[in-house]
Amino acid sequence: MKTAIAILNWNGQGFLKKFLPSVIDNSPAEKTEIYVIDNASTDESCNFLRQNFPNVQLIQLDKNYGFAEGYNKGLAQISAEYFVLLNSDVQVTPHWIEPVIAYMDAHKNCAAAMPKLLSYARPDYFEYAGAAGGFIDRYGFPFCNGRLFSEVQKDCGQYNEIKEIFWASGAALFVRSEVYWQCGGLDADFFAHMEEIDLCWRMKNAGHSIMYIPQSTVYHVGGGALPASSPFKTYLNFRNNLYLLYKNLPNKNFLCTLFARMVLDGIAFIQFALTGKFGDAKSILKAHRHFYKALPDLKKKRKAVQQQHKAVQHPQMYRKSIVWDFYVRRKKTIEM
Repeated sequence: MKTAIAILNWNGQGFLKKFLPSVIDNSPAEKTEIYVIDNASTDESCNFLRQNFPNVQLIQLDKNYGFAEGYNKGLAQISAEYFVLLNSDVQVTPHWIEPVIAYMDAHKNCAAAMPKLLSYARPDYFEYAGAAGGFIDRYGFPFCNGRLFSEVQKDCGQYNEIKEIFWASGAALFVRSEVYWQCGGLDADFFAHMEEIDLCWRMKNAGHSIMYIPQSTVYHVGGGALPASSPFKTYLNFRNNLYLLYKNLPNKNFLCTLFARMVLDGIAFIQFALTGKFGDAKSILKAHRHFYKALPDLKKKRKAVQQQHKAVQHPQMYRKSIVWDFYVRRKKTIEM
């Protein structure tokens, strides 16, 4: 099979009912197979799929493995040249597959790519979790063309050119299956959040490119599995960001960058505490505690990543601090 669209589901019957028809209607049947990987849902998702979409392949996992390992276990049962990791809360558009696959076919060094990601609720605006392609600053803070922290831009055609990026959103991630497995797939220890950034960084360190292809457009609801205000999401973001840096930073600025990030996390802790967000403040402490506990495993992973290095410096990494630019210099956009 040329392309396998894999939708990870956990208690998302409502999203499947609403958005799966658009995937079926707008994906070329002769070259595409659609799979739903179910993370042991307790709703009626699986029965709903069997009754209403019998041509969609269902892969049932024995428990909720999270985003990262759930995809790894599901994709291991799928054979295709390209995987498309697609969130269940994404509405696709006509011909959303073809331009991305055509580009990747013509550019063999391209390991992964993403379409233009717009908001389902506000279709004229970019969507938070990917927008017009992901980047990262020197301290590991991710941002996008079209989105800097809470500031999301209106789509006025300003990002309508194909562009190399640092990371592609896991909401609609096209990836070459061979490279996916060569680079180890998604890191199961991340569970959810930033696992696609980690994978893309490893792919870039191995010498591959990650691309943004705006000739393809999808609309993302966002926040379907975990709300933005969740202390658990705060915990995952802070812990996984430390995992991300520890595994992938080049040796040259490894310790200095990690120390600076610790300081910034300390400032975030104080800010949460002073504003009464004690759940989020506790989540930062928990994230750091679990990071230290994970150091033996992280050291092994870092060694493996360093051995794969073909490229260390990436032009798609912002050499300054987006925290400083956004909160002190009051910049609302950073274009890469």
